[in-house]
Amino acid sequence: MAEMVYCENLVKIYKTRETEVVALQGLDLSIEQGELMAIIGNSGSGKSTLLNMIGGLDRPSAGTLLVDGKDLLKFSERDYVRYKRDTVGFVWQNNARNLIPYMTAMENVQLPMVLVNSKQRAQRARELLELVGLSQRRNSRLSQMSGGEQQRVAIAISLANSPKLVLADEPTGSVDTRTADIVLDLLRDVNRQLGVTIMIVTHDLSLSRKVDRIVAIRDGRTSSEFLRKRSYIEEIRDVATYAHEAGDDSHVELAVVDGTGRLQIPHEYLDEMGVKGKAKLRVEMQDGKVVIYKPQDDDVEGMRGGAIVP
Repeated sequence: MAEMVYCENLVKIYKTRETEVVALQGLDLSIEQGELMAIIGNSGSGKSTLLNMIGGLDRPSAGTLLVDGKDLLKFSERDYVRYKRDTVGFVWQNNARNLIPYMTAMENVQLPMVLVNSKQRAQRARELLELVGLSQRRNSRLSQMSGGEQQRVAIAISLANSPKLVLADEPTGSVDTRTADIVLDLLRDVNRQLGVTIMIVTHDLSLSRKVDRIVAIRDGRTSSEFLRKRSYIEEIRDVATYAHEAGDDSHVELAVVDGTGRLQIPHEYLDEMGVKGKAKLRVEMQDGKVVIYKPQDDDVEGMRGGAIVP
């Protein structure tokens, strides 16, 4: 399958007169066309920086960033304007960035289409509001809508100009758990029905049951991936199985080795080994496996405190 997003050794450095902050330090990532996936990471991990660069809101400092075959490092300002208008759609956590409060749902959805001079604005807006389940609320203003309904309008707006990629930044961060499930189910339905690629940026690993792949970012680099063991459709066919596997057991975690051979070991593994801060670890090949462990003063006492990486 073709790639919608391809990042290789992506670097972003923010500079001021006194400081220099490296937000991304050689990040690698690939997202296939039509994929529904999530980027997770703690605050400061670099996930929002990545979203801003893929969305054309910020420029990379170095590396490779291709979206739908377009090289964003070679973009002019005019290229960025066209790209944000035609290729990507945005769903923000803060509805103030999605919606204009004094307009109706119908008017909000039509607004992005004004920029491309679409002559079918009203029809397209009605279709999208029906897709997100708000046909009966199309003439309602935001003050008359719940937070979940506003977020569904935001999803309709993100689809107004038929983008190839939708970027959702913490789309469930400002709603309750029940509404969050509705929003995530809607994103999955949009992905399946329209075939649009959707990338969700969040700090919440619990949404894993709704997506097929999760990429974890740590310290500005891709550290691991969580891949679904069974397809979402297979799971929901069996309610008992789905209920059992809806947690962390529904995915398997894979460590990611980048193009230079770097591997980030999860902090909890290092804590269990008693490794704090920078350290030197012993690495060996044993029966086709890479074995990492702390060197002991009297050489190594078996595999005590070790971690095995298949």
